[in-house]
Amino acid sequence: MPKLTISSAPHIRAEHSIQSIMLDVLFALLPAALAGIYFFGLKSLLLIATCVITCVAVEWLYQNACGFRITVSDLSAAVTGLLLALVLPPQTPWWAAGTGSIVAILVTKQFFGGLGHNIFNPALIGRAFLMASWPAYMTTWAQPAGLYSHDWLSLTDAVTGATPLALAKTGQYTSQIDLFLGSVGGCVGETSALALLLGACYLLLRGHIGWQTPASYLGTVALLSWVLGENGFFTGHPMFHLLAGGLILGAFFMATDPVTTPLTGKGKIIFGLGAGILTVVIRKYGGYPEGVCYSILLMNAVTPLIDRFTAKRRLEAGK
Repeated sequence: MPKLTISSAPHIRAEHSIQSIMLDVLFALLPAALAGIYFFGLKSLLLIATCVITCVAVEWLYQNACGFRITVSDLSAAVTGLLLALVLPPQTPWWAAGTGSIVAILVTKQFFGGLGHNIFNPALIGRAFLMASWPAYMTTWAQPAGLYSHDWLSLTDAVTGATPLALAKTGQYTSQIDLFLGSVGGCVGETSALALLLGACYLLLRGHIGWQTPASYLGTVALLSWVLGENGFFTGHPMFHLLAGGLILGAFFMATDPVTTPLTGKGKIIFGLGAGILTVVIRKYGGYPEGVCYSILLMNAVTPLIDRFTAKRRLEAGK
């Protein structure tokens, strides 16, 4: 097989490399990671380090053992590790986080042929695997401690409690300012909407993500959560559902993954609509209060079908 394919002009010249894009994604996730460390303490920092180091190490070991080209320098494994850490509860044991990282990189990415060939988002598959394997760890939520609290340095003990979405199931709604800033229970990187939006703005300005998927995803969740309210039609709390859980992280950082989501503008909108509908259905009628992870994974499965019916037809001679 030839190592270099030369074709006739015109050629597409890209301004960004995979490494530069991944570096921008890491930079965009930095505010959410720092917010998670601030609110949940040193254990969050160790969780992030465990996932990132394990993902990079597993990718290097697998490619080295198989004689493949080593691609850890493109930083995609580091992005997967950071995303996985941000969607895990702060109390997740290191060995569970490491196992989820192995599944994310080895099973979801490398076994399918590496970056660009995986069907599902690796970080979300890692989270779904941990949810199915050790649900007790994945549903134990530490409450925010803050930098000046004695709990900030604790690696074992923490005050636990329900997440805003779990409380909403009982009719208790967390204040929107706490949800916006992040001083609530939840996953490491999902609680601060402010930090996530800062990173999302950076990716939009850099042109790495489009507006179609986040707009259709968030708009669908806002509309349906208002229409299908807890006390009847049109009695919902759309702003609460936008700020609570992992919706903002999923809408801007996972539903926009160029590998596992549609390529066309129309396809991106369909993907966002589908993910939004599934998220509201799972949150309202499912036994699990959060629906972002499974909604994106389910839409990942139909991405090839969406691309097939939304791709522009090529003009052929004689037709």
